[in-house]
Amino acid sequence: MDQFADLSATASPSSAAPAVGPEPLRYRVGGMDCPSCVAKVETALRRLPGVDAISLNYQSQLLKLTLDPAATPREGLEQVIRALGYTLQRLDGLSIVAADGTTIAEEADSAAGTPWWLSPKLRITLVIGLLVAAGWVLPWLLPTAEPYALLPAALAGLAVFGRRALLLARTGSPFSIEMLMVVATLGAIAIGETAEASVVVLLFAIGELLEGVAAGRARSGIRALTALVPRMALLVEEGGARAIPAARVEVGQTLLVRPGDRVPADGTISDGRSDLDESPITGESVPVTRGEGDTVLAGSINRTGALQIRVTRAAADNTIARIIRMVEEAEASRAPTARFIERFSARYTPLVILIALLTVLIPPLVAGADWQTWIYRGLAVLLIGCPCALVLSTPAAITSGIAAGARRGLLIKGGAALEAMGHMRTVAFDKTGTLTRGEPQVTDLVLLSGSDGTLMGLAAAVETGSSHPIARAILAKAAAEAVPPRPVREQKAQPGRAAEGIVIGRRVEVGSVRHALERGASLPLDRVEALEAAGKTVVAVLADGQALGLIAVRDEPRPDAARALARLRALGVRTLMLTGDNARTAAAIADGLGIEVQAGLLPEDKLRAITDLKQDGPVAMVGDGINDGPALAAADVGVAMGGGTDVALESADAALLGSRVDGVADMITLSRATLRTIHQNVVIALGLKAVFLVTTLAGVTGLWLAVLADTGATVIVTLNAMRLLASRSALR
Repeated sequence: MDQFADLSATASPSSAAPAVGPEPLRYRVGGMDCPSCVAKVETALRRLPGVDAISLNYQSQLLKLTLDPAATPREGLEQVIRALGYTLQRLDGLSIVAADGTTIAEEADSAAGTPWWLSPKLRITLVIGLLVAAGWVLPWLLPTAEPYALLPAALAGLAVFGRRALLLARTGSPFSIEMLMVVATLGAIAIGETAEASVVVLLFAIGELLEGVAAGRARSGIRALTALVPRMALLVEEGGARAIPAARVEVGQTLLVRPGDRVPADGTISDGRSDLDESPITGESVPVTRGEGDTVLAGSINRTGALQIRVTRAAADNTIARIIRMVEEAEASRAPTARFIERFSARYTPLVILIALLTVLIPPLVAGADWQTWIYRGLAVLLIGCPCALVLSTPAAITSGIAAGARRGLLIKGGAALEAMGHMRTVAFDKTGTLTRGEPQVTDLVLLSGSDGTLMGLAAAVETGSSHPIARAILAKAAAEAVPPRPVREQKAQPGRAAEGIVIGRRVEVGSVRHALERGASLPLDRVEALEAAGKTVVAVLADGQALGLIAVRDEPRPDAARALARLRALGVRTLMLTGDNARTAAAIADGLGIEVQAGLLPEDKLRAITDLKQDGPVAMVGDGINDGPALAAADVGVAMGGGTDVALESADAALLGSRVDGVADMITLSRATLRTIHQNVVIALGLKAVFLVTTLAGVTGLWLAVLADTGATVIVTLNAMRLLASRSALR
């Protein structure tokens, strides 16, 4: 009876538990070494009734799906995956749950998987290798056994891989590498090439083992991120501190972080001051000083003083955990080149099978050539035709590129974004908080009515709760001047124009000079021009439409902004500043940085500017992820600035976790290095096959070298992709 019929019978209403509807499941699938493995598992699962929303990533080995246990029991689903030759561990939250429901390990620990020296692949390789060795030795002891001495090794390989090939064929993958290898091995035995058959299965087993080792090395990027969070944390209690698992830290608890310790959770400093090395998360090489009230990120290294940190995010939601989840999602998304190669390989494999068949038939039938010779060569062509190395060539490079970026504070959310960055012709930047520090300070107050205290009090009331850099400057000035807070209601913001609210019965607006003039307010334009000429941003404060005064703030460029823009120009990329600030202030910043500028832009103006720029080629937009939403979305790649904030992690196509402008040039350089690696991998994969195809048809190489044409190429393209992880030169 068909296996799936058996599963359906197992799921009959009389034997199954009461139906509870589809449930989400998560598994760690061990032994997946390439996208072909993903295709095999996905194809098999789609044939099971009640299975939906399948998401599988070979790099993270994470399988997500929804299952209706009334249609297919969970045990039946797990049986199918294990029968394909993969190991399986069910994940529950952040823990791996054993069959009896007990928690046996943390998910982070499982990311490393089973060491290769303990894997079933090594055991299979050793068994076949010993049988091959015995087959070569036996004829010395028993000469009459020579014709059959290597047959046990070939049959052992067929028993292992043949069973898997048949199951893959029944589950919708008839053209698997296992099937091609089994057909070639059976053919070799049939024509009396038992020695060749045994070497083929041995090399195939060795190749699978090496692929697993290389894939495990390639997963080191995620494991390196996971290792940033310490296993233990010091919980502050009355009378001292006690150690608890970092995974059990709860929001609201206070932790002690001593000098030299890693920060175990995202939080806010409640006591102490210290220098923190945030380079593992943000890529910022210079330690930053943090004090009471400042935010700290899990994984940062405390360099100097002791800190007490109030936890703001649980372990499952800290910065490292969210980066890991987003990198895994990015790795799972297929890049355009990868999708093209997958479509190509779907047609390529049947074509090669046809070529192998013609290789067997045409020479003997047309030219009367020897059947055994051309059957042998046709079997070799069959092995050469496996597309594993070709299919792996792109995702291996994309995955390594994404992981290399994440290690350096460059969070790229998918292969499409990584590919696109290398083709950028123009990079447009927001000004405030992007090219500048985003920490302006109030420099001038120009009173038109009332007092300084009234002006600052009304402005601060309207800006309360806002995260805009100018709002923070006004609130900081009010706090420094001890201006008492005023209650406000009906707060709202007009993006790019003004913030407003009702304060002590008056409608107060804090907005741009342009907005104030449009409202009909009377302003001293000569004073405005003088302040703007000095590179300051001027906002007007209105009460019931009447101008109360002007507030001028100034924001300095980031230390690395000029260097970053120079690097982009050296890469052949045009740079442009798009800002809502006035022309004089924008020009003062732009002149110092050597960048083109378009000023006085509303959000819709920035959107229109991006649309116009795209006519000359791909455009990236770099902004803070809040006010620049339309422009970020319209660009070919939107890049958000932010030091690990929710906005930086969850908006746009990429994020610079360290708020380093230099990261944009790093991202483009990394993308170009990744594209070069993809091109190299495709040449290696197709080039080796072409060489071995010619030499096989010419009779120079045989079956065992044909196996190396695929398994060897697979290992080579994986190792080549891993260079992106190992070398910092990819960013320079």
